[in-house]
Amino acid sequence: MATMVAVLVLLGAGWGLSVPLGKIAVMAGHRDFGIIFWQSVIAAAVVLPFVLLRGGLPLHRKALLIYAFVAAAGTLIPNAASFSAQRFLPAGVAALCLSLIPMTALPIALLMRTDYATPGRLLGLVAGAIGVALIVLPGSALPDRSMVPWVLLALAATVFYGLEGNGIIRFGPTGLGPMQMVAGASLVTALIALPLAAARGVFINPVRPWVEADWAVAVGGVLNVGSYVGYIWLVGRAGAVFASQVSYLVTGFGVFWAMVLLGERFSPWFWAAAAVIFVGLALVQPRAATPDPSGAVAE
Repeated sequence: MATMVAVLVLLGAGWGLSVPLGKIAVMAGHRDFGIIFWQSVIAAAVVLPFVLLRGGLPLHRKALLIYAFVAAAGTLIPNAASFSAQRFLPAGVAALCLSLIPMTALPIALLMRTDYATPGRLLGLVAGAIGVALIVLPGSALPDRSMVPWVLLALAATVFYGLEGNGIIRFGPTGLGPMQMVAGASLVTALIALPLAAARGVFINPVRPWVEADWAVAVGGVLNVGSYVGYIWLVGRAGAVFASQVSYLVTGFGVFWAMVLLGERFSPWFWAAAAVIFVGLALVQPRAATPDPSGAVAE
């Protein structure tokens, strides 16, 4: 168990570090699709060889549709929104917004009938809404009221992350393993992001002396895919419920790294919002193999 806990902490620290790294990249002038292209290339380079050695990458019609869906809902749209929002938000606030993914995923799950509600989980949604209010309402956690629209954009990104997970459950992975989905979606993402980056003039030219922001993009890409691979490993060894606790650590480490690397400091309202959101997160977390009345099983 000590090994599993250590892996969980490492995953949280790695994923959390990617948030201030993204802030460093965008503050230096790198933009959405330029970052997305190279990070998807890094993900494909890491995962694709493993997939090819383990049986190959399916390319039938339904697999291609899944890759396109995961690329759009899980990377292109939410990451573009997140990187845009990070230009104007403290990295700690961006990390706190990411912790709301399970809370945005649950209402989508109820609409798509991929999960079920309990009084506790509904109370968790209320706690999440209170936490958001503590962030955006006047006299609250934000240092500048002009940041409110960017918080809403960051929250919109969490809706797409929630849609991605529920869509995979609802329509089925068609026999695809997680690594295959990551590899296929990364390739599709790169193919779409490259022309978008070029058209918008935000392509990052790697053939030049690298500066801090370039390293932030590269290291962030490695951390993201490495943490995801580690998360898949942890789910297989310790179960989805245990692995889901990484949500707390990603947010906590994201705030910690923002304070250490960027010198960010936060008001009491921010910490109050974080506390309320963490309570909500605990309430909406998946439960271990609990059947609902219709016979579906939540993990």
